[in-house]
Amino acid sequence: MPYKSEEIILVDCPRDAIQGILHPISTQKKADHINKLLESEVFDWIDFGSFVSPKAVPQLSDTAEVLRLLNINNKSTKLLTIVVNEKGADAASLFPEITYLGYPFSISESFQKRNTNVGIDEAFSRLKNINEIARNTSKEVVVYISMAFGNPYGDIWSQELVVNWIGKIKALGIKEFSLADTTAEAEISDITTLFKKCIHEFPELRIGSHFHSKKEDSLVKIKAAYAAGCRKFDGALMGYGGCPFAKDDLVGNIPSEDLLDFFERKTDILALKNSFIHLIS
Repeated sequence: MPYKSEEIILVDCPRDAIQGILHPISTQKKADHINKLLESEVFDWIDFGSFVSPKAVPQLSDTAEVLRLLNINNKSTKLLTIVVNEKGADAASLFPEITYLGYPFSISESFQKRNTNVGIDEAFSRLKNINEIARNTSKEVVVYISMAFGNPYGDIWSQELVVNWIGKIKALGIKEFSLADTTAEAEISDITTLFKKCIHEFPELRIGSHFHSKKEDSLVKIKAAYAAGCRKFDGALMGYGGCPFAKDDLVGNIPSEDLLDFFERKTDILALKNSFIHLIS
């Protein structure tokens, strides 16, 4: 089916793809690959790095250096980086090339502590401060609702809890969200009902998807989210990555090539895959 490009936002996430790779990847290789993504002009956003503790994610400790090597002149693609506290937001705010600050906010207390070493209350307090930093530096916060489809820890979860937290965060003036299927366990019925519920409740917000999935389940998740009203989709080439803090056997991201195919965006996908293979080799 034909899609108008302005109706759909596709996000490639090399940051998510490589953050769990143990062997060091050179700054130049990272920049070369991201430049290849930028040149393709088929992705609206690129989630390219993170300003977090190098002890937490050593692979991404050179995000600032990578950014300085990117050729973003005359490119329409926007850059997003992950931050988890005010220090990271301050560091990212120094770069006018960055449009979005992505903030992972878990509605599971256990996962929030596992992911950022603080509980939900402190994470929300940080978010307030990060949003002020973003406002003062002409950036926009994107909140990822982690564990949006449930959690493996026995923490309280419901779709109403998701809606309630989006409402609280919206009150800060934040308009960009993504529902994250962190542990790849969301059923298609869950995807359908949660997106419909959130989009009905908050039609003024943009609520995207960040799914983790088995490769064979990727397309059906894309279709379900799209049919339920989702218009922003995250992926990673070849389905690499996933959250290293969720659980050991986590499956990968939605393959970006599946998104490009479903939304009929033409590019030399083999060249992009080869670039990614070179990046991680």
